[in-house]
Amino acid sequence: MAKVYEFVANGFEEIEGLAPVDILRRGGVDIKTVSVTGSEFVESSHGVTIKADIKFEDADLRDADMLLLPGGLPGSVNLNEHEGVREALKRQNAAGKRIGAICAAPMVLASCGILDGRKATCSPGFEKHFNASTTYTGALFQEDGNVITGEGPAATLPYAYRILRYFVDEARVRELEKGMQYAHLMNEAE
Repeated sequence: MAKVYEFVANGFEEIEGLAPVDILRRGGVDIKTVSVTGSEFVESSHGVTIKADIKFEDADLRDADMLLLPGGLPGSVNLNEHEGVREALKRQNAAGKRIGAICAAPMVLASCGILDGRKATCSPGFEKHFNASTTYTGALFQEDGNVITGEGPAATLPYAYRILRYFVDEARVRELEKGMQYAHLMNEAE
């Protein structure tokens, strides 16, 4: 079974943090939320407190198939200031393993050099944090190699379902999309 870890810091965006966890768990992926606050408890950007599965200092990330970063402010800044998160991301990237970041959080990847020479998206305005070698696409979500980035809250569901496709077969994803009425939404958009 795939192992995914999502880092959460005070000020994370709720939908970007919790919807991927929900979708991946429903899809059968072992995903753990990892608090970087020194406590199991993390407060979102809109005052919702969650209890993370584990604290960063207790996490063994060596078995990670993917690391995820939700956006939000000041959550993304807090993630970027956490040296342990930055080192984990660099190791994950050096190993060619998957990394995802959405909204403001791609700035963390950019500051670690992970977006250098890649295409990426983010919440409009945060592309100012990208290196000159990063191509900002403004897409709902953008994949480039082992990295996926998402634009913001509206991108969360397509971003999360795309991540789920990395780990389970298409039939399982379609079943889940139908069960969560996401398939209906996609039919309306067409």
